Amino acid sequence: MEKATFAGGCFWCMVTPFEELDGIYGIVSGYTGGHVEHPTYEQVKTGTTGHYEAVQITFDPDVFPYEKLLELYWCQIDPTDDGGQFHDRGPQYRTAIFYHNERQKTLAEQSKKQLEESGRFSKPIVTKILPATTFYPAEDYHQNYHKKNPKHYKEDRAASGRDEFIAKHWGNNE
Repeated sequence: MEKATFAGGCFWCMVTPFEELDGIYGIVSGYTGGHVEHPTYEQVKTGTTGHYEAVQITFDPDVFPYEKLLELYWCQIDPTDDGGQFHDRGPQYRTAIFYHNERQKTLAEQSKKQLEESGRFSKPIVTKILPATTFYPAEDYHQNYHKKNPKHYKEDRAASGRDEFIAKHWGNNE
């Protein structure tokens, strides 16, 4: 098993694309990349902790290779927005790939370069590729939020503009 850590804006919206896929054995919403130990949601949402809202995925690379995770990740975000994602604004909602080993770093850099060279976006790709640091799981009420609070999750996601962006730029809804 390996871990993959991705920041793509609101962590609630970053769970559903990866769940229930063969080779994915767990997805945890949390915080990473900042300077505050054991941050709370209330602290992170201020944008002053340095943390990103992120998901950490436990996966079997023999069943679901890291390259496929990267492909799926890119299609969930606006990689040209360095001020947050969709209606979620602030540094805690920026995008980043946190690599756990040199192989992941190399593959992430290659995938970013391919996206840059694809011409899909006219603006620069600003998603950072950073070394993984301590990952702090978010509070229990944030875990599997879409299942615990489906009405609010659907309303928030619909209002965010994420799905329209994905459909326009990536040609799919997940």
